[in-house]
Amino acid sequence: MVTGPASADQRATPSPSDRDFWIAVMRRLADPVLTHLANGTLKARMPVEQAAGADRRSVTHLEALGRLIAGIAPWLELPADDTPEGRMRVEYAGLARRAIARAVDPASPDFLNFMRDRQPLVDAAFLAQGVLRAPRALRDGLDPGAKRHLIAALESTRSIVPNYNNWLLFTATVEAGLKSLGADWDRLRVDYALRQHEQWYKGDGTYGDGAEFHWDYYNSFVIHPMLIDVLDVCKDETTAWKDLATRVHARARRYAAIQERLIAPDGSFPAIGRSLAYRFGAFHLLAQMALRHSLPPDVSPAQVRGALTAIIRRSIDAPGTFDADGWLRIGFCGHQPAVGETYISTGSLYLCAVGLLPLGLPATDEFWSAPAQPWTAARAWSGQAFPIDHALG
Repeated sequence: MVTGPASADQRATPSPSDRDFWIAVMRRLADPVLTHLANGTLKARMPVEQAAGADRRSVTHLEALGRLIAGIAPWLELPADDTPEGRMRVEYAGLARRAIARAVDPASPDFLNFMRDRQPLVDAAFLAQGVLRAPRALRDGLDPGAKRHLIAALESTRSIVPNYNNWLLFTATVEAGLKSLGADWDRLRVDYALRQHEQWYKGDGTYGDGAEFHWDYYNSFVIHPMLIDVLDVCKDETTAWKDLATRVHARARRYAAIQERLIAPDGSFPAIGRSLAYRFGAFHLLAQMALRHSLPPDVSPAQVRGALTAIIRRSIDAPGTFDADGWLRIGFCGHQPAVGETYISTGSLYLCAVGLLPLGLPATDEFWSAPAQPWTAARAWSGQAFPIDHALG
């Protein structure tokens, strides 16, 4: 249930159950997708909600898998331990590997589409991003046959010509995934994406989506996170890429600072731009920087935990967010079918999972263990001192 703004005192109260809440959300997202795909019943059982006149049935299932895996991979990558969560993690890692194996096996009833139309390039990239984020649990944990099939599936997306915008990073992320898997990879596709985004940088931590600036969340949905992950894998290949990685990191920290300030005291954020049906996936970059211990100096992990928890609660608790069988429904806050553009369908919605990246930090990490702190907007609007904002020089 969505509630009104909390008082400053309430927001400053430690919330030891935050991690349990996040894990419950993760399970609610993951269970229908991974269970059905591992059992070979995803195509048969997943509903396909979509805009009137659209037909996304051939691409929606890969969307659900790729986007979910990109979000939960860091949690899967944590080592097993003899705790209820640790034992659960082992089970989910095995379930995820079985789901991926089914998705890339041509003999499977749930063999997913990696080639038809253009959308599969996007979600092959999110799947590759997930593999990059869990090299032990996913990449190295796959059996040899599944690994060969995954490589073949990623390679098959090379026939898809990307749009001249953030889509260039999908091609680069696929190639980085192939590199990580030990397959032949195309340096030119990576270099082209990196060089173009360097040209499209607009200043103060923000890139254009192509040559034009867009008021939306694509700097967080795609651009910053994929630049970071591609360069993590590839930067040591050339001096130019290594130098670029330093600039990319500084820009990402600035954009994370901006994102933290966008979160209102009540856990709402501006409904600006396209793809709002990705819900709290809009804070992919802030979540990623928390995971990497790379938050800006004036932004503490505890305040980010509080801010992200507030957003996730407002989103997940909104009536109508899930259908009776536990599948996500189109909307920004609840069920709002008109929020879905023609490229949005049920599978698309699972990009919200990338907002859960800090689950990849152990429970002992400061992000989870530090006492709760009010985030910037909560301080500002309750009369507390808060740091002045400065542009990236």
